[in-house]
Parts: sequence; C-alpha cells; structure tokens
Amino acid sequence: MAAHTPLPPNLRRGLAAFSGSLFISNKTHDSGAAHGYRPAQEVLASLPLQMMLYFNVYYFPVWCVAEGMMLQLKYHLLPWHYQFLLVTAFLILLAAEGSRLYLGYVGNLQERVPELAGFLLISFLIQLPLLLFLLTDSHVIRRPLETAVHSLLLTFLLAEIVAAFLALKTMTKQLAAQFHLRQLKAGSRGGLGQGEG
Repeated sequence: MAAHTPLPPNLRRGLAAFSGSLFISNKTHDSGAAHGYRPAQEVLASLPLQMMLYFNVYYFPVWCVAEGMMLQLKYHLLPWHYQFLLVTAFLILLAAEGSRLYLGYVGNLQERVPELAGFLLISFLIQLPLLLFLLTDSHVIRRPLETAVHSLLLTFLLAEIVAAFLALKTMTKQLAAQFHLRQLKAGSRGGLGQGEG
C-alpha cells in the first residue's frame, strides 16, 4: 500500500518527471541502464550563452549598486537635461536587463525561439545603445568605477548577442527541419489513404 502524501497528484507527477529527467543521465558506465538511454532529440540549448547569463545574473546587482552610487554622487554636478537623461537611462537599463535575462534563460533552457528572439532584440535595440551612450558621451561625468562596470556589462552584452544569435540560428534550423519532416509524414499518410480508395 502506497503511503499517503500531502502533495497533489499533479505536483507529485511533475516532481517525479523532473527528478527522472534530472538523474536519468547520472548512471555509472558499468550499469546496464546507462547504455540503453538515448535522448529523443538533440539538446539545442547553448552552453556558452547559459554560462554568460548565469554570471550576468550575479553581476547585475553589483552593476545596479555601483551605477546607483555613481549617479547619486554626480547628480548635482550635471545640467538638468543630463540629470533627466541619466536617471531615465538607468531606469530603462534596470527594467530591460531584468526582462532580458529572464527571456534569455527561458529561451535558451526551454529552447523557445520567440523568447530567445526577444532577448536578442532587447539586447541589441535597447541595452546596447544605452550602454554605448553612457560610455561614450562626452558630457556625462564618468567616474572610473562607472567606466569599469559599464565596460564589463558591455562585454557581457556583446558576447551574449553573438552566442544568442548562434543559438537562435541552430534552433530555427532544427525547428524548420522538424516542420518539413512533419509535412513529409503528413503528405505520405495522405497519399497512402488516397491510393487505397
């Protein structure tokens, strides 16, 4: 008789499936089960992109604190229009970076093309121009710490753009191949059904 657990059945099945997928490849090579397991399809998630996202998630709070401190130190030294521009750029970068990292994680780990494309668009169209503005504008009073943290974030961003582009290219090729294979299978089934009648 099975022991009663307080977990709902759906949650219990989900946890069982998760633990099975997590530990299925953790078999030793002398075990017979290790040789019989073959994945159903190739894993398309990009390891370099995932590593960069992982480190970027831990670097993001450091960047926020450093940029917030530098903005507070130089705020009264700036003209009013640069005060507005820098505060706006900081808030946009803050919101965009959080959503960008989330979309990158979901798009890469779950192999979802729309989320990864959103990650790439936010990176290229919002983050990159704002960071370049903060690093290159001559009227922004740049502190050495600010230059260092922006340069490191820009390095992460450029590397993530390249890795995401390559991962997106691989994922779309795989999805296109799966689509054509399904069309071919559906066409061959339809042709067989018409030939019999």
